[in-house]
Amino acid sequence: MKFSKLSQLLLVSAVGLILATLLTACQLVTIDYVFVTCSAGSSAGSSGEIYVYAVDSESGALRTGASTVASGGTGPIAMATTSDYYNLYVANQGSKNVVHFSVSDHGVLTQKDVVTLPAAPVSVAVNAANTYLYVVSGTSSATLTEYPLSSGAIGSATATLSLTVPGYTTDTIVPTGVTVLANSSAVYVTAYDKSAYNPGGSTTSNANPGWLFGYSVGTGGALTPVSGSPDQAGVKPSALATDPASRFIYVTDFASNQLIGYTVLASDSLQFMVNGPFKTGNQPTAVTIDPRGIYIYLSNSLDSTVSAYSISLPTGAPSTVVSTSGSAANATDTQPVSIVVDPALGRFVYTANYVGNSISGFRLDPNTGTLSQTQATPYPTGANPTFVISVPHGNHSIQAVID
Repeated sequence: MKFSKLSQLLLVSAVGLILATLLTACQLVTIDYVFVTCSAGSSAGSSGEIYVYAVDSESGALRTGASTVASGGTGPIAMATTSDYYNLYVANQGSKNVVHFSVSDHGVLTQKDVVTLPAAPVSVAVNAANTYLYVVSGTSSATLTEYPLSSGAIGSATATLSLTVPGYTTDTIVPTGVTVLANSSAVYVTAYDKSAYNPGGSTTSNANPGWLFGYSVGTGGALTPVSGSPDQAGVKPSALATDPASRFIYVTDFASNQLIGYTVLASDSLQFMVNGPFKTGNQPTAVTIDPRGIYIYLSNSLDSTVSAYSISLPTGAPSTVVSTSGSAANATDTQPVSIVVDPALGRFVYTANYVGNSISGFRLDPNTGTLSQTQATPYPTGANPTFVISVPHGNHSIQAVID
């Protein structure tokens, strides 16, 4: 069959258009999925929802991913994943439950089982071995509950501990966060003594306000307080994180605008870092560490900024990273309350902004730790986002950790 010159030109143009379209599509490579918990509406009784976003590998920009799903309760406040990223756990304060979801390779969430607690959950964590889920709960008393996991499913509680400060056993202790060492040997909980720190209200105790509780994990999940626990943790510890090598723990102090560092000793007990605590922005709410264990990022809710630090690997001491693009480069939308570094490449940082109803995105320079804003940031979410977490795309390798 012979074609006229005009037909040939049209054919070449059509093929070129198809190739251009395919090349453009190929540039939109998803390396991670970002999940954000929000209220469905503005009222207190609104059901919770989980919004799903896909991360572009080149720019870090977010686009809508899989369909939004119900959180399985009301007032979602925190999330955690298993280390293989196939399971997600959502803590709902309003309905006092923790809901288990499976995560598909394409970021689709499917609800599985649910556990209900006597008091509202505050924070959740899963050990790296994926054998235990830890939940801290309570608004007038602090409780740490340990649940066994079997292929992601939540079993009956194996341990339930009430957190009290020695010498002040009748004080009101309010939990704020929980984390597990990467080697799964110990779990730590931040809490503050409301009897000693109660802005706008009365106090009845002269105890130190902020505390960090530590428990070694033994055979069958047995929890034993580590030597010296609880350790003092400023005035109002708001969040905590541990490095990938299980050497250091970092705690944000919301009331004192500080980052408190601890060295983990051989017995899982803690020692304050030399030259600490370290200055932050105003009212730090959340802290995260990049997958290599080199940089720390935390969200400052009053300033609506992200603070960046490099970690001294011999000592764990954080040093402030100065942005090469000016202070505006670290600005978020209004009131960031949660922060995460993408696990696939460790190149992007995201915050959930409670008042801004949005996510702010940043590109992380792996050589310096400095941040620059991603394209089109901030990205709209539902009402009052409370927590942000990320999982790598199913067919993408996770960044290696440097010991």
